[in-house]
Amino acid sequence: MSPNQLSRRGFLGGLAAAGGFVLALPRAAGAPLRALTADSPDELWQAHLFLALASDGAVTIVAHRSEMGTGIRTTLPMVLADEMEADWARVTVAQALGDDRYGSQNTDGSRSIRESFTPMRRIGATARWMLEAAAAERWGVPRGECKAAQHQVLHAASGRSLGFGELAAAAAKIAPPAAEQVTLKKRSEWRLIGKEGAPIADLQGIVTGAALFGADVRLPGMLTAVIARPPVVGGMVKNYADAAALAVPGVTRVIRMPDGRTPPGFRPLGGVAVLARDTWSALQGRRQLTVEWTDGPNGDYDSAAYREQLLDSVRKPGRVVRQRGDAGAAHAAAKAAGSRLLEAEFHLPHLAHASMEPPCAVARVGSEGCEVWAPTQNPQAARDEVAAALDLPQEKVKINVTLLGGGFGRKSKPDFVVEAALLAREAGAPVRVQWTREDDLRHDYYHAVAAMRFQAALGADGMPAAWLQSSAFPPIGSTFDAAARAGSNGEIGLGFSDLPFDLPQLRVENGEAPSKVRIGWLRSVCNVFHAFGVQTFADECAHAAGRDPLEYQLALLGAPRVWDPEAEGFRFGNYGESLARHPWDVGRLRATLERAAQESGWGRKLPAGRGLGLAAHRSFCGYVAAVAEVEAGANGAMIVHRVDVAADCGQIVNPDRVRAQMEGAVLFGISLTRFGAITAKAGRIEQSNFHDYPIARMSDCPRDVRVHLIDSEAEPTGVGETGLPPVAPALGNAWFAATGKRVRELPFGG
Repeated sequence: MSPNQLSRRGFLGGLAAAGGFVLALPRAAGAPLRALTADSPDELWQAHLFLALASDGAVTIVAHRSEMGTGIRTTLPMVLADEMEADWARVTVAQALGDDRYGSQNTDGSRSIRESFTPMRRIGATARWMLEAAAAERWGVPRGECKAAQHQVLHAASGRSLGFGELAAAAAKIAPPAAEQVTLKKRSEWRLIGKEGAPIADLQGIVTGAALFGADVRLPGMLTAVIARPPVVGGMVKNYADAAALAVPGVTRVIRMPDGRTPPGFRPLGGVAVLARDTWSALQGRRQLTVEWTDGPNGDYDSAAYREQLLDSVRKPGRVVRQRGDAGAAHAAAKAAGSRLLEAEFHLPHLAHASMEPPCAVARVGSEGCEVWAPTQNPQAARDEVAAALDLPQEKVKINVTLLGGGFGRKSKPDFVVEAALLAREAGAPVRVQWTREDDLRHDYYHAVAAMRFQAALGADGMPAAWLQSSAFPPIGSTFDAAARAGSNGEIGLGFSDLPFDLPQLRVENGEAPSKVRIGWLRSVCNVFHAFGVQTFADECAHAAGRDPLEYQLALLGAPRVWDPEAEGFRFGNYGESLARHPWDVGRLRATLERAAQESGWGRKLPAGRGLGLAAHRSFCGYVAAVAEVEAGANGAMIVHRVDVAADCGQIVNPDRVRAQMEGAVLFGISLTRFGAITAKAGRIEQSNFHDYPIARMSDCPRDVRVHLIDSEAEPTGVGETGLPPVAPALGNAWFAATGKRVRELPFGG
């Protein structure tokens, strides 16, 4: 379908004719909001709009983050509408272009609500204040006597009312209030925030097929391209023959891409592109290509050998990133005294994002610059990379954001967008680059493979007198710096250095690991393997001590308290948030564990062959616990009967979307626990499609997923990723309870 996106001039020109007004949020943090009249459409759009009100009362709210199934295109505008007192039925959501004046548009890291909740409230409250002021001016009464309510302003003393549309032109002329003049609504006054049943902005289009995803974009004269990329990261084209490809009906050109670079960053991998009038012809043409490759330094990558290299790394002393007391000496003393010693090693493989919509992008390059349509999580990064690749100023690159058919972090890396831009320039025509599932799995930015080692000396009470842990994984930084071999403080702080256990002696280390593929962030990032290792080993300690895992976990956590990791002298990123705004609250983690256990009926008698397992984890400033009930089936496969999830994500903005994210995390967790593994031989990824990189089918899914949301007035936290980390260890611990077999490697195929 053709992109039917409202133009800047058309949007604002219509408002000007209708006497509307708009609100803008300047880029500078903390800068006051400005009201803008619609006399100059171009000038207004350049001021960077979040909100527009027309004289007929229609409200347009700009969503500056990308929609990939989380509901963020509904939730952020809903926050603004609530504070404005706008009628949600009269709100239209418009998608923002990539532009720095929106602040960060990176829909990644579970940051959208964390970062934008209060700013969007302030925009809505400012609009409300200005509408009230406009009404007060017309009636000749103090503004304080006027109150906005459900798309109109009321004057209770006289019984008068004016609709928002009637006030639009006058409100546009009101001087904007200072920040201290704007009062946000009380929680008790919210009509949409935290309430059930807000309609999803894109639902009708999605279910009817009218919604625009990346692969739906069609432009006149557009060609479709598929690319034969080097099978090994860092490899290049040695030579190629394209005569057979060009002979395929529909194929128009074969273009050699610029060679990839090391480190790869967000740049394309290189290769040879086949352009055709349709996707089928392009695919057939690629099959007819003959390409000889040079593999480069990563041609020796072998997953089995690399596994041993990682395990060797965590067995040796590594960089000490946190230390409490002298865990090494305490462990040695306990060993000499004959105390109970536990040791466990863990290994988790690379993971692929495998979103249902593979990467794709459409680009058009002309004298005015480059325009792109793409399912991107980060339109600003896409703009920057396209501008650099085409040697254009950033203002000459326009990024239109379509809906995303899943993302999980993959679509924040814009290499596929750059491919489309390069080919459109070379072809002199619009080009759609389409990745296949095979392309997607073999050329991903993979979640890091990891190894971990844990050691604990248990005292007479069964509690650890000393706890040592080490983690090694190729860092994300290696994608941008070829010399990077150790995890950053931010990566180590994803569930490892911020271990919340109340232990007398603790040491946390990080080992080195070279990268052989492109490493990127995937949903929950390092929390995936760190939570699995920590929570599985804690369960092992509980069983070794002969104690109930729930009671033991609570004892490990210690008393409810706000814990300051930096007081122990190690750097902790806290997901980019201040500890004052988002403290590390052990009491909140305990509460999720207790709630999940209570709701699941922890301790109840189960039939033979069934077991319960639990895990709890803090990530992206939120707290989530999971209890899984599993059974060992007749064929040895895991049957997941039920999963209870308790989540404390601060102030809940859209309860339905929070529950959906937790339910989705359970299914995602089952997939990576049972099936997820990307392996390599001779530098080449061995998996190619869902037959050898399966995701959970309906028969693999729980019979029952119950999400228990903990009411909180704390700042909103991340949601999209917080539900995933405890799922794998809860399943593994339940498997041990059911079968007596401990899971230390994923996937375990049960």
